[in-house]
Amino acid sequence: MVEISAVIPIYNEEGNIIPLYNELKEVLDKLKKSYEIIFVNDGSTDKSEQILNNIKDKNLKPIHFRKNSGQTAALDAGFKASKGDIIITLDGDLQNDPKDIPKLISILDKGYDIVAGWRAKRKDTFSKKFISKGAKFLRRIILNDKLEDSGCTLRVYKKECIQNLDLYGEMHRFIHIILSMRGFKIAQTKVNHRKRIAGITKYNASRTVKSFLDMLLLNFWIKYSTRPIHLLGGTGLLSGIVGSLMLLYLVFIKLFFHAAIADRPLLLISILFIIMGFLFLMFGILADILVKIYYKENTPYTIKK
Repeated sequence: MVEISAVIPIYNEEGNIIPLYNELKEVLDKLKKSYEIIFVNDGSTDKSEQILNNIKDKNLKPIHFRKNSGQTAALDAGFKASKGDIIITLDGDLQNDPKDIPKLISILDKGYDIVAGWRAKRKDTFSKKFISKGAKFLRRIILNDKLEDSGCTLRVYKKECIQNLDLYGEMHRFIHIILSMRGFKIAQTKVNHRKRIAGITKYNASRTVKSFLDMLLLNFWIKYSTRPIHLLGGTGLLSGIVGSLMLLYLVFIKLFFHAAIADRPLLLISILFIIMGFLFLMFGILADILVKIYYKENTPYTIKK
């Protein structure tokens, strides 16, 4: 039986693997619990795969992707392969400090389901910290995110949190929000953050754009995952009513004032609104049917006891 699973996604981190493995092993050995270390090699093009395969440790379980698929996919694969009652995640760049793990686990034992690290004193470039602050501002507006540091990978989870959890896109930043939707209790605590000593950062501006789109999708899912007809159908009805009122106005001035309406832009606009209303209503019905099919396999609630 495995008590702790450590999941570490890596991509071209050949200079950090051995130091991180040694630090992590030292910390986990002191906990005196059975454990496994799962390095998920996200299609690295350096010597990461060779280095992992050369480590002789029965507790080490490397996973190698055929190609680079992103951190979200790597975490998803690590979660699905883990067998521990407690799941630990941390970055493979040595910036997360494994010595913080016992503190996170001790907080988890106080009745929480997830404990997230908070890099209060980040050792990153100004541009990276500036972009993170902007993303934090958007998350609070769009998703009502309460965490101080949603981008910190250093976290501990109870096993039941990640069961039936499927990740895609750039959703690894929003795991805590998804789990909060399901009723799991989340705590956060300050953790040590270190400078990168080897390799290069994989963070870039394109990830910010993808993250923003995922925020919008998650916002929709939080509010309307069980009732998309309320949003799409409501929008359709509003559009149809506005279009119908405009059309009635045109009919009125045609009948009582004998005004020409065929060449008026308002006629085309009213017809457009009516067609859009019909389409939105149809999309809402189809979305509702798809949601009902989805929830046959995935219930919109979780049972604690």
